[in-house]
Amino acid sequence: MTLALRAMAQLASWPDLTETPPSCGTGRALRSVHHEIVHFHTDQDVDLHLTARAIRRFEDHLRGATAVRLVPGSRWVTIRLEVETDMDLLLTLVSLALQAHQAWPVSRDAPSAECNDHHDMALPRDHSSGS
Repeated sequence: MTLALRAMAQLASWPDLTETPPSCGTGRALRSVHHEIVHFHTDQDVDLHLTARAIRRFEDHLRGATAVRLVPGSRWVTIRLEVETDMDLLLTLVSLALQAHQAWPVSRDAPSAECNDHHDMALPRDHSSGS
């Protein structure tokens, strides 16, 4: 079983999340009462919906995580699941996303945020450190 399938199964059991078709049309998604929270696009690529405020607050940490890719102006972050700790990071960030959407809700008048699946971006892990 892939890390993405394991993460999807674990997150689907959380009481605040429900499986739903993703608004982008690719893969599978989980949503809270108010927002789509996570899109599983492939066996390795997952998009997570954070608030702009949460991204700003944790930007240094997100940029420091090799599994995380940020797209300027997007309220979604992409996580590349390659090792077990990437899945642990995803679970932690989903919890953060749920808290962020409860603490700093996005106005219903705000335009819907598109996930990063359709953005032109490369997601290779940086192996230059010799690992």
